[in-house]
Amino acid sequence: MTTVKVIGAGLAGAEAAWQLAQRGLQVELHEMKPHKKTPAHHVDTFAELVCSNSLRGDKIENAVGLLKEELRRLGSLIISCADETRVEAGGCLAVDRQGFSDLVTEKIRNHPNITVIAGEVTEVPTGPVIIATGPLTSDSLSKAIGEYFGSDYLHFFDAAAPLITAESVDMDEAWWQSRYDRGTPDYVNCPMNKEQYESFVKELIAAEEAEVHGFEDKRIFEGCIPVEVMARRGQDTLRYGPLKPVGLTNPKTGKEPYAVVQLRQDNAAKSVYNLVGFQTHLKFGEQKRVFSMIPALKNAEFVRYGVMHQNTFLQSPKLLDRYYADRRNPLVAFAGQMTGVEGYVESAASGFLASVAMAAKVQGREIPEFPKETAIGALGLYISDERIENFQPMNINFSIIAPLEQRIKKKAEKNLAIANRALAWIDAFAEKGI
Repeated sequence: MTTVKVIGAGLAGAEAAWQLAQRGLQVELHEMKPHKKTPAHHVDTFAELVCSNSLRGDKIENAVGLLKEELRRLGSLIISCADETRVEAGGCLAVDRQGFSDLVTEKIRNHPNITVIAGEVTEVPTGPVIIATGPLTSDSLSKAIGEYFGSDYLHFFDAAAPLITAESVDMDEAWWQSRYDRGTPDYVNCPMNKEQYESFVKELIAAEEAEVHGFEDKRIFEGCIPVEVMARRGQDTLRYGPLKPVGLTNPKTGKEPYAVVQLRQDNAAKSVYNLVGFQTHLKFGEQKRVFSMIPALKNAEFVRYGVMHQNTFLQSPKLLDRYYADRRNPLVAFAGQMTGVEGYVESAASGFLASVAMAAKVQGREIPEFPKETAIGALGLYISDERIENFQPMNINFSIIAPLEQRIKKKAEKNLAIANRALAWIDAFAEKGI
């Protein structure tokens, strides 16, 4: 029986290994942890969530919500584990970070068709293989992939937010509420008045950053931009970004605050929270000093400081097909953020499609053609679109999904119609059991 190698046990790699194994193939899953870690990795388990613990919106009128529902109906490992380890976060699917990683690891290690091999892979293996080592690919393998393609990588930088203990938050200065009171009140809101905000921004701009070789503001992916970089772009930039007060009312004043820092539950025990939108690469001491200027966080206990790390992605439109495979060699495929999909769910989706296609190739079946009408298919078609001249990482969004034939004026109704069309195709495909 043919064995398929999967390199990397992040979200994309774990999903890919699972889908291959579920289709009866033997899988060798190679993961360099625990023998080697990057500065952004903290645990030995698989599918570690380095940045946020949120898989974002969960309604199908939202593009990422549709993508999650497509994967859910197709038996996604990542989405099923996220559902099982869910923590409350309003309309978002957020998870207990460690519980999620533990559950993915348990399922992978207990699958009879998956053999986990610990250790770093430093060469591109002969196929069939799916390389899903993510934006934190080791230097050795990154060099090998560059030599394999004979072309340059593109680089951007990513930043992770700090975590604090729940008990260290001064609730006399904060309150529970979700924006616009949607769902349950799952966020801790930490307000600042105008004077406090302006002092905070001044110190944030002046704070000392950790050294990151080659760091340039223009090379930061906008979806995960460090909070200090946003602050440098204008006095009110944060108030229109992660510190926006819109839809929130301070119960102590009955008014909308000047600025608000939100905290989101990071584990099931509700003992740890992350600062929403506070990705940063300030020095640890500076994080403690500046973030403690937020009144509700004046005594904050940091259990993990934010870190900055380099992300690497391929010029996929020139290299990969719609199934994330090398155009020259269909038995060598890639998955995850290194392909230019951005986000946890998008990474899982790329692992899903790459593995479904790989299984079909190895087993001599016709490759399922996920259409542009589906979110899964639209992502694959985006990263392989040779017409794109300036390729940049992309979150799933309705603009890359095929539009409706009929015109619907209201955005929510239009998005719902697009979602229902996609799910009808997904359901028909799922019934075939491929």
